[in-house]
Amino acid sequence: MTVEQIRLSIFLGVLILMLVLESVIPRHPTVDSKLRRLAINFSLTGFNVLLVRMLLGGAAVGVAHFAGEQGWGLLNYLDWPVAVEMAVGIIIMDLMIYIQHVVLHMIPFFWRFHKVHHSDLDLDVSSGFRFHPLEILGSMIYKLGLVAALGPSVMTVVVFEAILSSMAQFTHSNIKLPLGLDRALRWVFVTPDMHRIHHSVEVDETNSNYGFNISIWDRFLGTYIQEGRKPQPEIIIGVPEFRSPRQVSLFKLVLMPFQSTR
Repeated sequence: MTVEQIRLSIFLGVLILMLVLESVIPRHPTVDSKLRRLAINFSLTGFNVLLVRMLLGGAAVGVAHFAGEQGWGLLNYLDWPVAVEMAVGIIIMDLMIYIQHVVLHMIPFFWRFHKVHHSDLDLDVSSGFRFHPLEILGSMIYKLGLVAALGPSVMTVVVFEAILSSMAQFTHSNIKLPLGLDRALRWVFVTPDMHRIHHSVEVDETNSNYGFNISIWDRFLGTYIQEGRKPQPEIIIGVPEFRSPRQVSLFKLVLMPFQSTR
């Protein structure tokens, strides 16, 4: 199998598993039609995939390969053992994605695009890929700069992107984990309950729990919230200014960053 086939297999495997678990052990009641939301979120996802492939292709892997050949980037300069380099590369990239996420919330111009992701009235596995096309392009450019500066190996980039994709699906999924398992996992990893707080309509809760994979960044940098104001099944998901399904149609999501919310 090629790298692309392996990545697609992982994506589809995690997606199917989360969809099944959401139907068996849901954590939060839905307020919008799931079929409608799946159609919107996956339509947006499909367009974003085509856009990135058309404009950037497999750019992150290509940049990693070129940086390795040229000896560019911190990890290429240090020339550590492969296993150590991969672990350090994944941890640093995880931290940088956390920082990017904080910036998307803190700077109003970036929030205009990122709120497309937060405008979902429910949270499930498909929400993990609900992003405005211009945010996706900006994120890819950011990632390319990160890869060029850090100099991770091609395999490190492939593994990190597989982790990013899988954890995006897991942390957004509407599944109920045993409370003991959730508490144990949270010491290292982000869980669906932890991330659901981040999607609350309460501003202070939205501006917390930014991690997508490793939870220690939120803990160490003061952005961690253990519990929201409401119990998990009662958390109101979304953003205050968009509270009805007609406000978050596919067409209106594309236009959302360019409209005033006053």
